Amino acid sequence: MDTWTELALDPPRAAGAPIGSAVIRSTPEDFQVDERLGFEPSGSGEHLLLRVRKRGQNTAWVARELARLADVRQHDVGYAGLKDRNAVTTQWFSLPARRRMPADFVGSGGEGFEVLEAHAHRRKLPRGALAGNDFRIMLRGVTGEPAAIEARLERLRSHGVPNYFGPQRFGRELSNLAVLSGGSPPRDGRGFVLSAARSLIFNAVLAERVERGSWDRLLVGDRANLEGRNSNFLVEAVDIALEQRLAALDLHPTGPMWGTGDGGARAAVAELEEMVAGRYPALQEMLRVEGMEPARRPLRAVVRDLAFAWMPSGVAPGSAPAQDCELRFSLRSGSFATVVLRELVSLTTAAPEDEHA
Repeated sequence: MDTWTELALDPPRAAGAPIGSAVIRSTPEDFQVDERLGFEPSGSGEHLLLRVRKRGQNTAWVARELARLADVRQHDVGYAGLKDRNAVTTQWFSLPARRRMPADFVGSGGEGFEVLEAHAHRRKLPRGALAGNDFRIMLRGVTGEPAAIEARLERLRSHGVPNYFGPQRFGRELSNLAVLSGGSPPRDGRGFVLSAARSLIFNAVLAERVERGSWDRLLVGDRANLEGRNSNFLVEAVDIALEQRLAALDLHPTGPMWGTGDGGARAAVAELEEMVAGRYPALQEMLRVEGMEPARRPLRAVVRDLAFAWMPSGVAPGSAPAQDCELRFSLRSGSFATVVLRELVSLTTAAPEDEHA
């Protein structure tokens, strides 16, 4: 079984070995993300929703700048999720209106960001309140047979991918998992450390099921998740109807976001999860002390609206044959684009990833 560093950086693939290689993030424009809220601004209320485009800046920095522009506390600025620094992204922020009109903010901004839209809204935007993200990613210098890459893309479209947490979740040089190497966690960002602990246990359970060939199958005792929703139900028997919904990507098995109490799985599934989590007693104890409540996360991520386009590469003459490939696809909230890409090719990152989309 994989070590914890491999589970964080390079867990087992489901689709097979990478077909070729490619470089990502050569420029911020090569990695574009657009956030989908899944709801419309209310049109009235004591807050404003701002749609912001940023380049080369992280989410927390933009939130601080918006607080300064609006003359409010940074704590009063809301956002649904973190977006990568080394990318061009659009995402939504909220802030108290304080008698300011939406039009006062449209076109405002600072170094690396601009407010594109502003709307009145009833309440502060909470973390996690988004439906998903749309990606446009340029793979530079792609090696590998184009026909094989296109066949692999079709597999990802029809089968989905293991819904691992990407390396971004675990901090630079895995600093959020320092307890596993005998080190001390960061002094600030306790929430990131706890999140990383739960994420590693989830990755370990998912890796076990990938190796057993059951990551995309429903087992008796699973908690099944409905695509696009946060609800799940216990699988007491696997019948034809469930198998059909599973094949249609409408249902997914789930894994544990570890916490104190009943995780929801039963029978052999619960035994497997307990066995895998037991390999990380330090993480379990940390989560127990903090009183983290258990939750579930889908083991499979659906790759929606997947499209690709080939174009000439900018590699030097005389180099190995290569092309550039533009990919477009959508993921639900909490899933990582790099987890999709690694099922296709081996990746070299020109710029570091510091947040997740």
